[in-house]
Amino acid sequence: MLFVSNRDMHDPSLNLALEEYILRHLPADNDYLLFYINEPSIIIGKNQNTLEEINEEYVKEQGIHVVRRLSGGGAVYHDHGNLNYSFITKDDGESFRNYRKFTAPVIEALRSMGVEAELSGRNDIQVGERKISGNAQFATRGRMYTHGTLLFQSDISHVASALKVNPEKFKSKSTKSVRSRVANISEFLQEPMSVEQFRSRLLSALYEGRTPETYELSAADWEGVRKLADERYRSWDWNYGRSPAFNMRQVKRLSAGTYDVRVNVASGRIEQASIYGDFFGIAEVAELEELLSGIRYEPEAVREALAGVDLVPYLGPVELDEFLQLLF
Repeated sequence: MLFVSNRDMHDPSLNLALEEYILRHLPADNDYLLFYINEPSIIIGKNQNTLEEINEEYVKEQGIHVVRRLSGGGAVYHDHGNLNYSFITKDDGESFRNYRKFTAPVIEALRSMGVEAELSGRNDIQVGERKISGNAQFATRGRMYTHGTLLFQSDISHVASALKVNPEKFKSKSTKSVRSRVANISEFLQEPMSVEQFRSRLLSALYEGRTPETYELSAADWEGVRKLADERYRSWDWNYGRSPAFNMRQVKRLSAGTYDVRVNVASGRIEQASIYGDFFGIAEVAELEELLSGIRYEPEAVREALAGVDLVPYLGPVELDEFLQLLF
């Protein structure tokens, strides 16, 4: 298995692009190992509704990246205290969904450091009842990767706050994340170490103390990685628009009355908006609903679409910022 260096990049879009690039473009007769540590980010599963999984207000306040991955499963939080690993291998017909095969060497490495880790359920690594790692897989054209998180010294408060969403607000058939009690690996170590030292110890254990044989990416490879990052992993259409169709409802009391706003969203765009309430307007609210049709379901897109529109005839004395709070 050849080790591929990510040049200590912490940009989640680049790291996910690198992982996909290795899968699709590096020689298929080799297996590869990739490590990466991301800046604070939420990594969304392929079949999830992004807005159902994130606390959008908190995410924006904290400057947390939101990026969708190719593999299924639930949303996970990454930061500088979380080490991610990816085994990129041949899909031999027996390895997909066989998480034990790929987590076993990681668990053995953790145990060598005194961490009593074990595979729990289908794809989690736990210590006792607390989760320290989640894993997912993706396969295409005879190749696959199995990647996982290793919570080493993550800010657990961010994990809870960034992924905290009101379950009654959104309704869809998307894959929902299952929240588990999580823990940092550093809590269980017999001797303290940094995440960089942990990375080195893990790498050494996976190669049984041997110096890893590496695969050096060319300038053309890196150009391909950056292109993929821009075209997919930095794309609103991929990260948000790719979300399954969903419905949102929010009831809120403002000074001008009580508003009941319902929005149907498909492919990340408002398909239909309905506005009800006991407010007083003189214009047909259906005209305002029509203005929202086809707009990206994100605050800035709606703000731009309604720039210059006087909301008072439709909704009574309501400012645009107040209306956006109703929609989002």
